[in-house]
Amino acid sequence: MRQCVSYGRTCPQAARWAIRPRRDRSRKLPRKEDLRVRRTRTLLREALIDLIGERGLERVTVGEITERAMVSRAAFYRTYRDKYHLVEQVFDEAMDALFGTVGGDERPPRERWTAFFEHIGEYHRLYGALLGRKGSPWFADRMRGSLAAMVTEHLAGPGPCSRASADGLVPTVLGAMFVQSITWWLEHGRDMPPDEIAARTGEMAAALLRRAGADPS
Repeated sequence: MRQCVSYGRTCPQAARWAIRPRRDRSRKLPRKEDLRVRRTRTLLREALIDLIGERGLERVTVGEITERAMVSRAAFYRTYRDKYHLVEQVFDEAMDALFGTVGGDERPPRERWTAFFEHIGEYHRLYGALLGRKGSPWFADRMRGSLAAMVTEHLAGPGPCSRASADGLVPTVLGAMFVQSITWWLEHGRDMPPDEIAARTGEMAAALLRRAGADPS
């Protein structure tokens, strides 16, 4: 315990200093600004999903989004250029989550597609709003293109698979089929489990691949 030099006795303040633990500077708490930005983005995304379901994307304005989210327009424009930029970020986040679920997975195809539909079910409000009747044709086109690109990558390499995807028709058709399966499943209230809709979609995809002369596995 630290001693007071001039008096040779214990100094109460020195004692408090002696037992105070050193701060671990390697542990950094989240910045309040970062937490506020994440909260703002979440509120704007949820407001966008609600409004698309009510009015459709084309009729929704930035003012309506910020009012529903109870966020200032200034806060909106600090992050996004316009409502389409917001939708684009939602799309990118959705695709990151989707390909993180399916891509690079060594499990059998049926298990991978079950995981795919489990992801869709988890984010059903997002996909339902953007793929529904009042949703965004742009979003649907982007999703079809992304899934077609995934099929093209899966079929890449020498052999019949490569020939089946050479002109892009098979990946394009499969990408559209996957999106339509998602839309159908959501519109019917997800009344069958993910493994069943995955199996039915996989059977249709395998039939198309066999007809195109590719190995569906």
